[in-house]
Amino acid sequence: MNQQQGEALVKAQTTSEPSTQKAQSQPRYLLVSWILLFLLGVLFFLASIFDLLADIRTGLPSDHLEAFHALTGLTWSNAQQSTPQIVHYVTTLEITYAVHEMVFALLFLLIVTFPFRRRARWSWWACWVPMLANLTYTFALAHYSTTTLIYSLIADIALPILLLIHIPAFFRKQ
Repeated sequence: MNQQQGEALVKAQTTSEPSTQKAQSQPRYLLVSWILLFLLGVLFFLASIFDLLADIRTGLPSDHLEAFHALTGLTWSNAQQSTPQIVHYVTTLEITYAVHEMVFALLFLLIVTFPFRRRARWSWWACWVPMLANLTYTFALAHYSTTTLIYSLIADIALPILLLIHIPAFFRKQ
């Protein structure tokens, strides 16, 4: 390669870099909403860890105590004394549920971190899947406890808003 070809190659690379940078840049609102989406995934993950730790420590997370009492008519401590086999079963279910939450949180984080950032359209659709679990949780349990309902509504409201904000990035005509 002679010097003229080398200079032409360098010139071509430097003139194409701004267009490459423009293609990779995104509006600030998309970056902020992506960060919030990622943090929501972290919240999903941490909630499952905290529930799992509470299940191991006391058998039931503290934010589930009110729902347990509303559904059974017993406090958790009364149930532990009067029906230890049922308490063991409930704790086993809680642990299993927390592990399932953790797995789905990890999958959500992986999807948001890699294919979602690359604007793979399927990843936008896949990020809606947690809404099924979120809404089921809200309608089945969270409404029995004000604290749990507030936690639940954060996910129920934030996830759709953050995904809808990304519509232009995923569905704009090329």
